[in-house]
Amino acid sequence: MERDLAWEKYTEDEKKSVFDFAEDYRKFISDCKTERECVERFTGLALDAGFTDMKEVIGSGRKLQAGDKVFAVNRGKAMALYVIGEEPMETGMNILGAHIDSPRLDLKQNPMYEDTGLAMLDTHYYGGVKKYQWVTLPLALHGVIAKKDGTLVKVNIGDKPEDPVFGVSDLLIHLAADQLEKKGNKVIEGENLDVLIGSIPAEKKDGEDVKERVKANILEILAKQYQIEEEDFLSAEIEVVPAGMARDYGFDRSMIMGYGHDDRVCAYPSFEAILKTDRPRQTSVCLLVDKEEIGSVGATGMHSRFFENMTAEVMEAAGQYSELALRRALGNSKVLSSDVSAAFDPNYPAVMEKKNAAYFGKGMVFNKYTGSRGKSGSNDANAEYVGRLRDIMDKNHVFFQTSELGKVDQGGGGTIAYILANYGMEVIDSGVAVLNMHAPWEIISKADIYEAYKGYLAFLKEA
Repeated sequence: MERDLAWEKYTEDEKKSVFDFAEDYRKFISDCKTERECVERFTGLALDAGFTDMKEVIGSGRKLQAGDKVFAVNRGKAMALYVIGEEPMETGMNILGAHIDSPRLDLKQNPMYEDTGLAMLDTHYYGGVKKYQWVTLPLALHGVIAKKDGTLVKVNIGDKPEDPVFGVSDLLIHLAADQLEKKGNKVIEGENLDVLIGSIPAEKKDGEDVKERVKANILEILAKQYQIEEEDFLSAEIEVVPAGMARDYGFDRSMIMGYGHDDRVCAYPSFEAILKTDRPRQTSVCLLVDKEEIGSVGATGMHSRFFENMTAEVMEAAGQYSELALRRALGNSKVLSSDVSAAFDPNYPAVMEKKNAAYFGKGMVFNKYTGSRGKSGSNDANAEYVGRLRDIMDKNHVFFQTSELGKVDQGGGGTIAYILANYGMEVIDSGVAVLNMHAPWEIISKADIYEAYKGYLAFLKEA
């Protein structure tokens, strides 16, 4: 069953809309390379669009009514946005859920050392990565340092034109005979993903015996230019990410190559869809979470009760809360668990089953199930729900396709879908197809992110 290629059906005006939307997204992922940066950007845009922080609502005792727009931020790394619907919330919400963390390298708490006249930063990789893909690349440092006095220092070094960049070295080909005999997951060991940051020693001062003089010089630079001391790394969250902007990809500029498409390519259109939603029939929600790449754990991951607790607060402010009403609201909700899918790659056809693969340019992707092998760890969406979504997408002229994650027994993966389904919600995985998934530089189709945006709008309006 062939699905249409969206590019062949677009009018010139529609093509312009695709490219305009994709350009805004390209700028977004160029600037927002961490979950904190995403939340900060989204918070500003939400306030500009008339959303109110739930802290203000709770503090003032203000009552929410249909059409009101509110948001809540969880520790600067996750957030939920609500547009209050005409119907009571206990009838259910229409929820777009995505994650805003991406695979990367994290600095360890005691990261800095010197070895043979080179200053280095020790890292621990985050999420599922092919470690060999992270060497010999220009890298940037993004994150925050929490000082003892409670102040937060933002770190963003490597992406401005005047900034230095950093990197992880690799063994030269002339001496790599033994290395090239290793399996792919052993070519580069996790403990060898250390970042080179300097090589000039500090000047000797009279009567001073300074050891590790290169490290000392780097610490002087950090103190002078960035107000960072070595002990500050103990309370820091600094992520090592690819340096540079996302770029148009291909002669026809139909694609975007950038860092963090997984899963910001779903988070961005979800956020844009909630901004465009006014007075829905049922309350609309955009849920953007952290820690999906490591199992949705922690206080900012989907396994936390942040969303459940905040929904209770919203219902209370709307005069609709009771424990039973909250349970009904959650159980009656419908969700698009928006996460990326693997795009068919003609360089690696053997891992895909062509009839059930996602393709660039054929629109947003629905995965009825994910998991691995015998659907282990999967949310398997109900047929009735899939039928309803087909109807909504067709009525709203949204290009969509269905897919599974590679051939049976080939591998697999998971999303936040099963966690939301634990409440009894109707949930299906949906999103955008990606090439090079989890690599430092991933690729998506501009048509697919635009169709995802259209699909999310239609879902919030009609589900």
